[in-house]
Amino acid sequence: MIGQRIVAEAVSRGHEVRAFTRNQSKIPADASAVTWQVADVLDADSVTTAITGLDVVVNAINAGDDIPDAIANADVLPSAARALLAALDRRPSTRLLIVGGAGSLEVQPGLQVVDVDGFTEQLPAALGVPPEYSKVVLAHREALNLYRLSNRDWTYLSPSAALVKSGDRTGRFRTGTNQLLVMEDGTSDISAEDLAMALIDEAERPQFIQRRFTVGY
Repeated sequence: MIGQRIVAEAVSRGHEVRAFTRNQSKIPADASAVTWQVADVLDADSVTTAITGLDVVVNAINAGDDIPDAIANADVLPSAARALLAALDRRPSTRLLIVGGAGSLEVQPGLQVVDVDGFTEQLPAALGVPPEYSKVVLAHREALNLYRLSNRDWTYLSPSAALVKSGDRTGRFRTGTNQLLVMEDGTSDISAEDLAMALIDEAERPQFIQRRFTVGY
């Protein structure tokens, strides 16, 4: 869903968009505004071929099609990071933007969300997901750490703490770096539409080269 909003945002701004999927059957029937191509984000050779000639590549993959699938395949996230970084070594002029997770954001200096006491046990109440979803959160952090070891042109976008859902495209949100953005009522949220807007803003006007940033209300 986030990837769809990013594609829509980029197309609405007049960008030429090439979208990738591992599954031919997932290519929309009406895709006239976008060039679709089959590629395997876990295979560096496939990624290298796919990104040739592109100025910017966006990685907004999910570990799975639903929560149980994402938990079972959490290692897809760092594996994709390795393949993408290997491809960038061969195509160093291409910029990589990643939509990642919020678990590695800090709630206070030096303390990340995922390291807060009781984080795993609080997941059902906080996000409506099973405790095992912490595997996905940790996999996102592992992927971020891999990107941070690279000297290529990457930017990592962490959403707010709540699961990202479709909502309004307001254009009114805050931007931060490594600290979780929280509203006065204690919640932390961003719509998929505003997340996409922030990402394409960064693609057009780079501010966070080789850095992570976050957005929230």
